[in-house]
This record gives sequence, C-alpha cells and structure tokens, in this order.
Amino acid sequence: MTIAAVVLFVLYKTAVVVPQQSAYVVENLGKYSRTLRAGFHILVPFIEKIAYRHSLKERATDIPEQICITRDNVQVGVDGVLYLQVLEPQRASYGITDFVFAIAQLAQTTLRSEIGKIDLDRTFEERSMINSNVVAELDKASDPWGVKVLRYEIKNINPPHDVLSAMEKQMRAEREKRAVILTSEGERDAKINEAEGDKQRVIKASEGEKLSQVNEAQGQAEAILAIATATAEGLRQVAAAVSTEGGQEAMRLRIAEEYVEEFGKLAQSSNTLVLPANLSDIGSMITLATSIFSGASDKPQPTIDNRGTA
Repeated sequence: MTIAAVVLFVLYKTAVVVPQQSAYVVENLGKYSRTLRAGFHILVPFIEKIAYRHSLKERATDIPEQICITRDNVQVGVDGVLYLQVLEPQRASYGITDFVFAIAQLAQTTLRSEIGKIDLDRTFEERSMINSNVVAELDKASDPWGVKVLRYEIKNINPPHDVLSAMEKQMRAEREKRAVILTSEGERDAKINEAEGDKQRVIKASEGEKLSQVNEAQGQAEAILAIATATAEGLRQVAAAVSTEGGQEAMRLRIAEEYVEEFGKLAQSSNTLVLPANLSDIGSMITLATSIFSGASDKPQPTIDNRGTA
C-alpha cells in the first residue's frame, strides 16, 4: 500500500495535462526550464515543477471610472474595457509581477493624457481616435511583458450635471438656430421662384405681343400689296380695253357719265357753288381727258422679263 501510494504521488507530481489554449511555465530547481503547451507532459520528480499557469485566450479587463480633465478644464468621469492576450508565457511570468494590474494602471494614465488634449465637445466625437491612441501606447509598453493589447473601448463619458445642463441648452439653441435658418432659406427660395415665374410670364407675354404685331404688320403689308396688284391689273385691263376698236368712244362716254355724276353730288353737298366758266362744255372736258390718255399711251411701255424686273 505504501509503495502504491508513493507511485500515485509521483505520478501526480510528474504527469501534467495542459488544456487547449493554455501554457504552463516549468522551473527546474527554481530556474526557468521550458514552457508546456496543450497536451500530456511528464516532469522530473522533485526537480521540475509548474511555476506559472497562463491562459492564451483573449481576456477582457474592466478599467474603473476615473476623473479626467479636458483641455477646456472640464472634469469628466471616463471608464472603459481593455482586451489583451498573452503571447509569450515566459516573459509574462518573469517580465512583471502582475501584468493585468500594470496594464490597467497604464491604461488609466494614458487615457487621462489623451482626454487632456481635446475639448469636452470633441470627447464624444473622437472616441475612436482616443481608443486607437491608448492601444498604441499600451501595446508599446506591454511588449516586453509578452502581452498583446488588442483593443480598448471607452464605455461612458460622464460630465458634471451643470455641464450636462449647459450642453443641453446649447444643443437646443443650435437646433432652434438651424430651424430658423432652414425656414428663412425656404422663404427665400419661394420668393426667388415666384420672381422667376413673374419674369418668365412677362417674357412670354412680350414675345406673344411681338409675334402679334409682326403678324398684323405682315397682314397689312400683304393687303396693301394685294390692293396695289389689283389696281395695277385693273389699269392694265382698262388700257387694253381703250386700245381696242371702240375703246376711245367708250372712254369718252364713261368720262361724261362720271362727270355728270360727280357734279350732281357736288350740288347736293353745298348751297354755295363756284362753277367754272365752261361748265357746260362737257366736250372740252372729254377732249382734255382723251388727250392726256393719248399722251400717256404714246410713251414707251416698260418691258417686264420673266424675272419680274423692269
């Protein structure tokens, strides 16, 4: 029984099973010997022992809330959470006594430094920048300890109550300012649109009036041209008729009829008349008109070619 108990005790002391994602640091008579990874291992009895056990998993460490002072001298309470992982168990064992405590303290001091570089308003906007700067500083400090700082996240930023009240008033005033600006811009755009519509309406009306005047002028010109053409055609017809046989007699008769008709109208329109001495000499009037026509007929007539030019 004694021998069996001794054997079991020796096996208990020498046989070691390392779990997955774990590492054990073995010392040989108080001096670092080797690092055991996941699996089954045998130690030298009474000479080797497991001095440190490390988990290689990523771990999250809570960073307590602390008071930080911003660049504009406002005190804010800031807390966060830190994510780290042991990469080299030997250095994590012998490089520092408690790397978790050391990194947490360093995270607090680095965070105070980063918050002091910016104003209060920017602390809410620059969280990602603050987190990145803290991780960069911690990673450089923890490298000799065999620990990798993966992430740092700010959980809460708590300004004093009076500062919160002032910020709420400022945000309310800013929202009211934006509302007034948007309203004025809307009214301005509406007036601009109305003015543009009036401008387009006046332009269209003037263009319509212009087209109307142009069309009316063209119509009058065409009417005058038509009258002149008809008059010229009538005169040509009269001239042609006078040149034919019996045309002279017909012309004299027409002149006599017109003379008598117009003289009768003259007598009806006024009580006082001034009559020529040879009023009754209708023949002389006809002879005068005939001689005028004959003189005009003896002049050479212009020749009109096919292009319509004299």
